[in-house]
Amino acid sequence: MKIAVGSDHRGYESKELVKSIVAQLGHEVVDFGTDSGDPVDYPDIAYTAARAVADDKVDRAILSCGTGIGMCIAANKIPGIRAALCHDELSAQISRDHNDANVLCLSGDLIGEVLLRKMVEVWLSTEFRGGRHQRRVNKITAMEQGKDPKNT
Repeated sequence: MKIAVGSDHRGYESKELVKSIVAQLGHEVVDFGTDSGDPVDYPDIAYTAARAVADDKVDRAILSCGTGIGMCIAANKIPGIRAALCHDELSAQISRDHNDANVLCLSGDLIGEVLLRKMVEVWLSTEFRGGRHQRRVNKITAMEQGKDPKNT
């Protein structure tokens, strides 16, 4: 898979680690920045990486900022994006299995290297289950289009 990675300054170190993990797992990495610990605005990075996912230029994205919250909020503004803020292996697995998350958002301040590696591994290896979960993802898509999900 082709995986976009991006971070703001507080997520820079975790982004660099994610790049290494993704490459070790045999996936292609596309880095959307930042390139240092100098301050940048997370919405700028989230937009370009999430847009690449929505436009099918990459398969998925992994974004990091201090808490992961800002990246998640910003990425979810792009139609077609289902960004999930995850803090452990189970939430990473469920975000793919049940929600077909195409963007993983991580905290650069709160997640250590061992847990980060496990989360990235499980998130990249988990496939969307479909079934009853597909119906729910379809409702999310309807909401993006301004439709009432109950009518889907």
